[in-house]
Amino acid sequence: MFRRFRAAAIVSALLLVAPALAHNGVVHHGPLNISVPFTRATLPNAPVAGGYLTIENTGDASDRLVSATSPAAGTVQLHQMKMEGDVMKMSPLADGITIEAGETVALEPGGLHIMFLGLTQPFVEGESVPVTLVFEHAGPVEIEIPVQAADATEAHGAGEHAHDAPEGEHSH
Repeated sequence: MFRRFRAAAIVSALLLVAPALAHNGVVHHGPLNISVPFTRATLPNAPVAGGYLTIENTGDASDRLVSATSPAAGTVQLHQMKMEGDVMKMSPLADGITIEAGETVALEPGGLHIMFLGLTQPFVEGESVPVTLVFEHAGPVEIEIPVQAADATEAHGAGEHAHDAPEGEHSH
């Protein structure tokens, strides 16, 4: 009897997370597709790190990434980098990041990104960072962000999805 109950509990738990399971490296969460996540390895005492990924909204309505959390950091914020005069400035986005219907938003170095503040341990290349993204309409989704080399500029294999594009025309 206990085995049947345990098996039913496991199946139920898997069904609850099924909408957020990754397929071909893409996490499908309702009408949102989250892909090519990465962060960079940090030095042992680094207090901060950035996180990057792409969010595609295949739905008929806009959604908004309103927050993110992770046990890997004391605080996680959504940030932007932008030029103010001749100076690049970083600032938090209190209203989150809107993903319009039918649009794709890239969180990437030098632009929109996830900011991990107060790291609980160094980010080590080859490991991953658990992150919960919270969307206004689609709700929360747990993802794993792979840690790449400290000088990484995009996720491993980020350009590989456009196999049929001519040389130099890969979309990201």
